[in-house]
Amino acid sequence: MEGKIALEEHFAMADTIQDSQQYFTADSWPARRRLLLDIQDRRLEEMDRCGIELAILSLNSPAIQAIDDAARAVDAARRANDFLAEQVARRPKRFAAFAALPLQDADAASRELRRAVTELGCVGALANGFSQTSAGERASYYDQPEHRPFWAELESLDVPFYLHPRNPLPSQQLAYRDQPWLLGPAWAFAMETGLHALRLMGSGLFDRHPRLNIILGHLGEMLPGHIWRSSHWASASGRNPQGVRAEKPFIDYFRKHFHVSTSGNFHTIAMRQAMDEIGAERVLFATDYPFEDMVEACDWFDRAEIGDNDRERIGRGNALRLFRLEDRV
Repeated sequence: MEGKIALEEHFAMADTIQDSQQYFTADSWPARRRLLLDIQDRRLEEMDRCGIELAILSLNSPAIQAIDDAARAVDAARRANDFLAEQVARRPKRFAAFAALPLQDADAASRELRRAVTELGCVGALANGFSQTSAGERASYYDQPEHRPFWAELESLDVPFYLHPRNPLPSQQLAYRDQPWLLGPAWAFAMETGLHALRLMGSGLFDRHPRLNIILGHLGEMLPGHIWRSSHWASASGRNPQGVRAEKPFIDYFRKHFHVSTSGNFHTIAMRQAMDEIGAERVLFATDYPFEDMVEACDWFDRAEIGDNDRERIGRGNALRLFRLEDRV
């Protein structure tokens, strides 16, 4: 399929690049490092080869979210957004940007989001999971009351928020001890991000802000296959609703407020499950480049056993609508 729009496409800067080394073997890291730092050369060649017209770029993980000093996080996010805006300006028909945000400080994150959207032209924001505070010992999840100003600002600006994975803090990795392969994309990413999404649903966030749009990568971080059971037990009307502050069943929030992308999960059965659960109009194409191979992602999607109308929607149309990109491509 030509004209695809991809929306979980990563880059790194010199001061964030080392965050990504942990996901690769020593022999594969040098090549991946070069790809993360490249925006205008090899990346564009791969996009042309694969039929990707536009990529929405985002900073690598965990980057800003791993900075335990709020002032440093604010400065780093601002520099990352300025750098990315400069790169997008060179080829605005080929690239768009997700803002990086210092969510260690909700008010600062709100200000940076507004600046990034209204001044730099970012089409949304992406956060790499929870933000670290207190010298890295505390994980700040975004269902907490201190983040309410940020969600109000996001709703006011009417742009999507991409909740991208990260590993749990070392103090929370008891189950992964001596099994490092379980961390990262193989398992921990989905568990951590799915949990974070459920926290948002259970907090009453979507009752207070009914126009929010949240994106989950990797075809929903396992939630499409488990959302009914979570909703059945933990919703306000469920069998064990203790602590739930939301008014509606979780499955209703999932279907109304969440979108999922195909990033790094090139499995047609999983894509169909997401389409069945939340509708093809809420599934979007992404590759997870350069952590995944762009050619593999596109070859799979272009040949996946879905209808051509759904392929067009997922590959392009849904992103045009969600990010209001009609004048960009």
